Amino acid sequence: MRLTTKGRYAVTAMLDLAIHQGQGPIALADIAQRQGISLSYLEQLFAKLRRRALVTSVRGPGGGYNLSRQAADIHIAEVIAAVDENVDTTRCGGAHNCQNNGPCLTHDLWHDLSDRIYDYLNNISLQQLVDRRDDTGNRPGTTCTAVDVKLGVQRIVANA
Repeated sequence: MRLTTKGRYAVTAMLDLAIHQGQGPIALADIAQRQGISLSYLEQLFAKLRRRALVTSVRGPGGGYNLSRQAADIHIAEVIAAVDENVDTTRCGGAHNCQNNGPCLTHDLWHDLSDRIYDYLNNISLQQLVDRRDDTGNRPGTTCTAVDVKLGVQRIVANA
């Protein structure tokens, strides 16, 4: 599976919107500046997000975009699908014609992987991603424990 910049940028922009939700409508120019995404590209993405009723727009001075539902009710798979992306890992795009007009030997493996990726993304909400961030929008520092399986030695990794 290859998620293009369209899907990545859509998720990033929606997360930015979720982080700043409650501050009034958020201008795309602000998201573009914070995230380093072209304003014209964001306008294209938000037209699709609006058509799929994931965001609402407010016109005029002080206008911008709001999430159409609570961040906890918007899942990452919805955002990716809204901008015409998919999570298909098969070579044939699910058409079962990977090899000589039939499924290849590993078609079912890649199809099952696609289903798992979709299920994973469909179980992560924008709110869950917001909750993983601190007040600056960055991932908070944590201490993670890593285990060296080969030697069975445990070590502490700070700010992983």
